[in-house]
Amino acid sequence: MTDHHLSRRYFLQKSMAAGLGLSVLGQHALPVFAKESGMKLGLVTYQWGKDWDLPTLIANCEKTGLLGVELRTEHAHGVETSLSSRQRREVKKRFADSPVTCLGYGSNFAYHYTDQAEVRQNIEGTKEYLKLCKDIGATGIKVKPNGLPESVSKEKTIAQIAASFNEVGAFAKDLGQLVRVEVHGKLTQQLPNMKAIFDQVDQDSVKVCWNCNNEDLLPPGLEANFHSVKKWFGDTVHIRELNVGNYPYQQLMNLFGEINYEGWILLEARTTPADRIAAMKEQLEIFNKMTNA
Repeated sequence: MTDHHLSRRYFLQKSMAAGLGLSVLGQHALPVFAKESGMKLGLVTYQWGKDWDLPTLIANCEKTGLLGVELRTEHAHGVETSLSSRQRREVKKRFADSPVTCLGYGSNFAYHYTDQAEVRQNIEGTKEYLKLCKDIGATGIKVKPNGLPESVSKEKTIAQIAASFNEVGAFAKDLGQLVRVEVHGKLTQQLPNMKAIFDQVDQDSVKVCWNCNNEDLLPPGLEANFHSVKKWFGDTVHIRELNVGNYPYQQLMNLFGEINYEGWILLEARTTPADRIAAMKEQLEIFNKMTNA
């Protein structure tokens, strides 16, 4: 990405909020940032972008100031491993010609299964999509653990998940990519279990993607759970709508500010607003209010 595109992206995202009234955060604690945050708001195409083709997705991200995107599988933008070499180059060029960063792919690959053939299938699938990420100019893939089966010991599954991360992580490193592990799944989204997995991960290309689950608030609480895995944070975080529900987003943003996090905060929206463009602009407005003094 050129300096021109980087500066343009920064200008677009910051100026988008400057033109809007910042009055929607009365219910939140004040931000504690001593300087302007380096965090950036982007979009996961989970709901709000699922029916946009790639040109529309890029245009809408640029229009709203959400200038990073994680592409989900089986969505209308159609960025899949079935793309030819020429088509992959075209995707890469579309992003390179815009101020929007393609962060990579949001997959459903997981490695907790008791069926070892299924585990192997997920590992090999991850590798194929890592090659896709490299070809389109992205930087990594999102994967997840998705549970701890009752039929085997917790320790065995944790070791299996970690070993799988190490294998795909080594493959990713050779491609200059990251494996972003979403804190996800019944039991595995509890931070002590995620920490237990990462205690056995030896590949520095494998990173934690914080996911804003209610389990983050379980004892010993958000701050302690955050600090228990912070050394493995990468460059992506998933959030839901910042003005919906009771998750303590201002506290979370303050915690990321305290560690000088400069990655992407990616909106994985769940609601169905009548006007998604207006809703995306509103989320950027709230985000900038939360992350800048």
